[in-house]
Amino acid sequence: MKQAIHISKARAMLDSGATVDLKVCRRNGHILELRQCRSLRYDFMSGTRRVKILASQQIRTVRDCLIVEINGQEVFL
Repeated sequence: MKQAIHISKARAMLDSGATVDLKVCRRNGHILELRQCRSLRYDFMSGTRRVKILASQQIRTVRDCLIVEINGQEVFL
């Protein structure tokens, strides 16, 4: 069984600036896997976060409430 952590702990991990692996639910329901990414900015009003994928230098915007997994640990609300 996988370990599970609360969304607040996942946010703290992202806010620390550490490099993490994420799984995020997309709009169409598919799971997007982001490897070796780092959080750049968090917008409290919209609940979104900008993350940078280090390998490709691509910047993505994800919603915190749609994070399914971080570093192999399930995230619950």
